[in-house]
Amino acid sequence: MLDALYIAISGMQAELTQLDTISNNLANLNTTAFKRSNVSFDDLVYRDAIASAADLNRTDGNSRVGMGAGVSSIAKDFSVGDLMATENPLDIAIRGLGFLEVDTGNGEYAFTRSGALKLDSDGYLVTMNGERLSANIQVPADATDIYIAQDGAVSARLNGESSLLEIGQIELASFLNPTSLEPIGANLYRATENTGGMTIAKPGEDGTGFLAQGFLEGSNVNLVSEMMNLVVTQRAYSANSQVIRAVDEMLQINNNLRG
Repeated sequence: MLDALYIAISGMQAELTQLDTISNNLANLNTTAFKRSNVSFDDLVYRDAIASAADLNRTDGNSRVGMGAGVSSIAKDFSVGDLMATENPLDIAIRGLGFLEVDTGNGEYAFTRSGALKLDSDGYLVTMNGERLSANIQVPADATDIYIAQDGAVSARLNGESSLLEIGQIELASFLNPTSLEPIGANLYRATENTGGMTIAKPGEDGTGFLAQGFLEGSNVNLVSEMMNLVVTQRAYSANSQVIRAVDEMLQINNNLRG
């Protein structure tokens, strides 16, 4: 009977993780290029159910009882969110697969789908948090207009010039298993040993998407879906708590019999 307590507790702990994940998804409903997380569950180990002494020699494997549930993984859903027009020439959205590669400043590189860019004090294209694009694209101080083509070519119009000057090329990174990227905050991800090989290509090549200047990608969180998951999670948690209450009542009955 005590096993039922541990089984119910494992279910409640798993549902709490689900609740935390849903809460984070909803909190980032309006975060640029945020990718929702999905929780996957596994059943835990099984043991033989022994109802009587006659069952001690049973080996057919048909009377095994599960010992609860646990979280097997929390994976990102990298489906593309809706594009939002901003009319800011330094904003870019990826229409399809791929990530921007940025230098975190400590000798490591991270990846993001948030194309909200700006210029730092030296004129380099950086993210809103100051991470410089790995392409090291520097905009001349006398540039009056910046153009980012859908294939990632970056051009600038210098003051008083009619022609455009190409100043750099934005490339996109892609992975065999992007769901294994490790989120590190600030819309950044770090490659892990499970992400597989990385490919760097111009936008539109090797399966990557094209860039859209003057747009940002919205969050892919679906409010209706998350609210439905929230209700299911709440009821599952409540059901597990009912199991604990039932076990407690049964234990009280046992104690009364002893008295």
